Amino acid sequence: MDSAASQPVSQTPSEGAHIEVSGLHKEFEHGGRIIRVLSGIDLELSPGERVAVVGSSGAGKSTLLHVLGTLDLPTRGSIRFNGEEITRMSPARLADFRNRSIGFVFQFHHLLNEFTALENVMMPALIQRRPRAQAMRRAADILGRVGLSQRLSHKPGELSGGEQQRVALARAMVLEPVLLLADEPTGNLDKRTGEEIHELFVELNQERGTTLLVVTHNTDLAAMMPRVLEMVDGGLVNERV
Repeated sequence: MDSAASQPVSQTPSEGAHIEVSGLHKEFEHGGRIIRVLSGIDLELSPGERVAVVGSSGAGKSTLLHVLGTLDLPTRGSIRFNGEEITRMSPARLADFRNRSIGFVFQFHHLLNEFTALENVMMPALIQRRPRAQAMRRAADILGRVGLSQRLSHKPGELSGGEQQRVALARAMVLEPVLLLADEPTGNLDKRTGEEIHELFVELNQERGTTLLVVTHNTDLAAMMPRVLEMVDGGLVNERV
């Protein structure tokens, strides 16, 4: 048996990411006009912190999350991740860094329908070329933690909407990322199921030490975060602690 695969999955909190954002801008050109989506954002996230970003549609919340998650690059500005400037990384290094360090949960779960829940959650570890036995162990562990230990062999079409979102959350957490980014993670769920997912976010943050940033219109979810930031017209204009 592979020695790495025989090691138990860590359950102790690890230090989350320290994020420092300075002068962040994101602009697009459309029809000969410059569209400014992010306008000079300054932001710091402490390791293990839980933060919600709220605001009206079109305020720039999702764009901010995508830029922080390196899914998109800023037009200008600095993003330091545990002291390292990530906007200067090469595309190959950035892709590897993203897979190792950042977990994503979106409104739409984006699961692969032809694979089981266990196989979906294993994917990030397999992409990192982790031993298959280790990937399976980690995936089974986190699926059990989100209440799906009896659903490992079920495919997405055999799961409820809430169960599918739990699988997506498990997939985001399987490599124990130091930063978890969530974009309207309960937008397609009923109130009760959404509340269960909200509680899971908080519990996993507390157990594993991951820094958590959630973009949401859901006032109940935002209220569970010790820090709430409001976005208006591409800028952070208000903070409620």
